[in-house]
Amino acid sequence: MNEVLEFLKSAGTYYLATVDGDQPRVRPFGTAEVFEGKLYIQTGKVKDVSKQLAANPKAEICAFKDGVWLRVSGELVNDDRIEAKAHMLDNYPSLKAMYSAEDDNTQVLYFKDATAVFSSFTAAPRTVKL
Repeated sequence: MNEVLEFLKSAGTYYLATVDGDQPRVRPFGTAEVFEGKLYIQTGKVKDVSKQLAANPKAEICAFKDGVWLRVSGELVNDDRIEAKAHMLDNYPSLKAMYSAEDDNTQVLYFKDATAVFSSFTAAPRTVKL
């Protein structure tokens, strides 16, 4: 888990893929944290990505750094607890200008039944169960 988190943080930006009906949607993200042993991301409930995940929680993220890419796939589960939101915002203080652990917009989600795969053009893929 820590290896996955460190890779995502060092890459800086990763891309989250969801579906909107039968149309794939991909957008850049930057928040990733481990809370209570689970990999979390953050968004706002007013965003389309939140609505897409509510309709179909299957998602995948992909990050690339130094010739290696990481894909994490699984289901994203909403966690409305203030503690989970506060943990994310404490680790990304710049988000506190837009989000609060107590507001109705801040959304944190964790990966359930997730698989992380590290790949490159020069080595065999390596899979990690989260």
